[in-house]
Amino acid sequence: MNESFNQIINSEKPTLVDFFATWCGPCKAQTPIIEGFAKQKGDQVRVLKIDIDKNQKVAEFYRIQSVPTLVMFKNGKILWRKSGVSYLPELENELRKAK
Repeated sequence: MNESFNQIINSEKPTLVDFFATWCGPCKAQTPIIEGFAKQKGDQVRVLKIDIDKNQKVAEFYRIQSVPTLVMFKNGKILWRKSGVSYLPELENELRKAK
């Protein structure tokens, strides 16, 4: 099943979106943190990575001005947003709040 971005972020399950760029140094540091978070939390959260260069319309719509920018969605609403590298304790805390 191929779900659209909008279908995924409108889900009841919290969705963490990592807006990144392949040329971005801090994004490379964020990747293993996000991957570890996704593995640890299993099906409690969905994690998406959005390449802003390949998905410019989505990046413009959410006014992504720096990368990495992480956005937590639930039921289509933005619950949390942060630019810059985020670490595991902060991601866990935001997921707890999102449930």
